[in-house]
Amino acid sequence: MDIKEAVEKRHSVRQYLDRPIDDKIKKVLEEQIEKCNQKSHLNIQLIVNEPRAFQSRLAHYGQFQGVKNYIALIGKKNIPDLQEKCGYYGEQLVLLAQQLGLNTCWVALTYKKVPEVLHLDSDEKIVAVIAIGYGKNQGATRRSKDMKDVIETTGSVPQWFDEGVRFALLAPTAMNQQKFKFIFEQGKVKIKRGMGLYTKIDIGIVKYHFEIGAGKQHFQWDSEEDER
Repeated sequence: MDIKEAVEKRHSVRQYLDRPIDDKIKKVLEEQIEKCNQKSHLNIQLIVNEPRAFQSRLAHYGQFQGVKNYIALIGKKNIPDLQEKCGYYGEQLVLLAQQLGLNTCWVALTYKKVPEVLHLDSDEKIVAVIAIGYGKNQGATRRSKDMKDVIETTGSVPQWFDEGVRFALLAPTAMNQQKFKFIFEQGKVKIKRGMGLYTKIDIGIVKYHFEIGAGKQHFQWDSEEDER
């Protein structure tokens, strides 16, 4: 499937089969992780065959079952846009996993850190993890806001802008809160972040989805983002 099909078909999955990730697929993931790390200066890591992170009470509360593989999103604590970067590059890996026949789920809280399997410097921290593997199901479609609810621009907008917003609404966000607004002005796109848990991660994810739908060649991001 191409990247747009991956966006359409991908849903969060919390229950996984006891099946190791194929070595060839693992290699593709690791190669892409290395590329993401080089571009972003993050320290993203793929952890396989390690079930302890999802054996906590919180994981049980989150209804996770059979999770033995995950992607740890790690970066320097002093990076101002650390959470957004983790969202942006993490979602690239999520959609690649979907294309490779795997399932995923973003996890910001309901996991346990297992220090001995992670490689962190003293000035780094884990922002979130992504459960990954072969799901027992393909997940379910969730409710979504209407496009008009996340656009503040009045008047006509280009078709690519509408497509970008449509794909942004397919992005996973914490607790399905979708706390963002898009503004189109003089060929530039501005995204406003609402208040709430993990909204900075959400903005990174949403930005990547918007770029897929709109096409990066059609616009520039407004550098002066509204942080509230």
